[in-house]
Amino acid sequence: MKHQWNRRTFLAGAVAGGVAPAGLLAAAQSKARISFSTLGCPKWEWKTILTNAAQWGYNGIELRGLLGEMDLTKRPEFQKERLAETMSQLQDKKLRVVGLGSSARMHEADAATRAKQLDEGKRFLDLARQLKAPFVRVFGDKYIQGEAREVTLDRIAESLRTLGNHAAGTGVTVLLESHGDFYQSATLRQLMEKVGMKTVAILWDAHHTCVSGKEKPEDTYRELKPYVRHVHLKDSKTQGEKHAYVLTGEGDVPIRETVRTLVRSGYQGYYNLEWEKAWQPEIAEPEVAFPHFAKTIREYLAAS
Repeated sequence: MKHQWNRRTFLAGAVAGGVAPAGLLAAAQSKARISFSTLGCPKWEWKTILTNAAQWGYNGIELRGLLGEMDLTKRPEFQKERLAETMSQLQDKKLRVVGLGSSARMHEADAATRAKQLDEGKRFLDLARQLKAPFVRVFGDKYIQGEAREVTLDRIAESLRTLGNHAAGTGVTVLLESHGDFYQSATLRQLMEKVGMKTVAILWDAHHTCVSGKEKPEDTYRELKPYVRHVHLKDSKTQGEKHAYVLTGEGDVPIRETVRTLVRSGYQGYYNLEWEKAWQPEIAEPEVAFPHFAKTIREYLAAS
């Protein structure tokens, strides 16, 4: 009879065979797909981002602004004349751009505003293709006061289909983040079913579904598993009606349980730290938060 090997049986066998725990842990962690968002290091230059990511054992970077410029298509590092150099720098550090975070909002009812949002989404999709990045994130973002819920959902779905058609054949997927008013898994699944395109899927921000949506990680993922392509992780402590961001594992958010759910369900994407330093400058510096996340998530992965 063939043995069914998994990480747990491998670890047990290796320990029995006398493999050093430190070496074993390093082996278990070596294939961890971890990344961070540049939202967490708004003052770092491009080369600093790459150097630090490689030093701390990351293998991916999610681009969400660079040196204060949120429209990545305007940054010199990503212009045609410098694109080959940028890609070479990534390769030298054994890194990849795992995705682009746009600010495009799909709920907008005003025709001119909506057109601008879709234009941003399309420009980011074009840049993602050039960077060989697999996705572009967009927002739902809001329900409109006085408008029927289904009307808003239909417009968001239509906007997602527009971007999904633009992405067709490029290898890039449009990801709707669980964010803003859209943090409930049932609603996100409803939107995916309305869209019905392979080029449109979900970015699961587990903080929003757990903290705002009050959902357990296993329940959220059970609902959204067919659609989840990327995951945002961050921890916080509840302080009254507000939530203060803290280092990974030091707060109330069930990150360990989220990682365990993903591993045991066969998730193959990245575990991405979204440290909102650009919006909340009072939280820990990236020099502290980034290596801490890498160490903690590897431990969670190895134990899952």
